[in-house]
Parts: sequence; C-alpha cells; structure tokens
Amino acid sequence: MSILHRWLTPGHPELPVGKVVCVGRNYAAHALELGHAVPQRPILFMKPASAVVPLESPIDWPRAEGCCHFETELTLLIHRPLSHATPTEIRQAVAGLGIGLDLTLRDLQEQLKQAGHPWERAKAFDGAAPLSAFIPAEELSPWEPLQFSLDINGKRRQTGNTALMLFSFEKLLMEISQCFRLEPGDVVMTGTPQGVGPLDSGDALLLTLENRQFKTSVR
Repeated sequence: MSILHRWLTPGHPELPVGKVVCVGRNYAAHALELGHAVPQRPILFMKPASAVVPLESPIDWPRAEGCCHFETELTLLIHRPLSHATPTEIRQAVAGLGIGLDLTLRDLQEQLKQAGHPWERAKAFDGAAPLSAFIPAEELSPWEPLQFSLDINGKRRQTGNTALMLFSFEKLLMEISQCFRLEPGDVVMTGTPQGVGPLDSGDALLLTLENRQFKTSVR
C-alpha cells in the first residue's frame, strides 16, 4: 500500500508520497555561510520517497557517518503533472504548503565532494526528509511572502522569508519542469536560509510556518 501525504485540514485529496526535489543555495546568505558562490541557476538534487518521514517522528541518522545538519525549508506539494509548464499550469499544480528538514550528513557530504563523487549518501538516506502535514494552498498562498523559523531547545536558529529567495516558487517550478516531469505526490523543498548547524541527541525542535507550529525531537 502507498504511503500517503498528510493534511492539516481534513477532506483534501489523498496523494501518494513521490520523489522530493530539493533546491540548493536558494538563499544568498546560506550559500555564503557555507563558502559557496551564489548560483545563477537553481541547483537541483533529489531524495527518494523512502527518505520521507513524518516531521513529528524522532529524528535519527546513521551515526557512524558523522554529524547531521538541519536545514529548514518550505515545501510544496504537487497534485497535477508538470512538464515544461507555463505559469498558469504551475499556479494550478500546487496543492499545499508545509515545512520540513533537509537533513544532511555534513561530514560525509564534504568527503564525497572532495572525492568528486555524488552526494546522495549524505542527502538521500532513509529518514532524510522529515515533512510536516500540508496546509491547503487555498489557506496559505505560495505566491505571497511567507515567514518560517526553527527553534532548537528554545533558541532561534533559523529565520526565513520567501521574499529573500534567489528563485521564487514560480521560477523554481518552471525550471524543475524543464528538467524532469513532476507528478502528483511529488514534493519540492525550496531551500534553506542561513543558520544551519548540527543536531544533537535530545534536541527539541519547534518549526513555524506563519502561525502554524510543528514539533519534533532528536532521538
């Protein structure tokens, strides 16, 4: 049986969990904090459906691979196929918005980069994409500036506003749909603001999206 996406508001269509398309360095300050150039075109990579877990489930990772960094991101749930999409098609294809974590095995990622290897091992492991339930797009428009944040153990660690993204939701979806087809149930993680860092056992996380709050913890 397919794993289905969850909704904050009952009565919305059931969608199977598909692939997760992630966007790297979509906030200039985050690119600079990691010592990277600000990209001129969206940096895209993917996580499989097996990486998706409920945000409220305790976070864990392969500890033998070193530290795991949090990256807080707004997420878009797709409910119509998109391929070489027009702006009108894009606006009709977003079913809901949520918040999630792009978990990254940072030590392993750096080792893979230095060796010139792909970094799926560091980004696409089981549980690497904790996702909240989705807020229907009619309740929270993706086309307006949105605020989000992450607190860990009561301390603010990340604050984001979609007005500061290098590439807007519309531009991201147009670019992605030029590269590969988006299917109903696919999720787009839209990039993280500055402030990323390592997680520790016992950490308590509070994520906010506008006036919605979501809690999780580290095993």
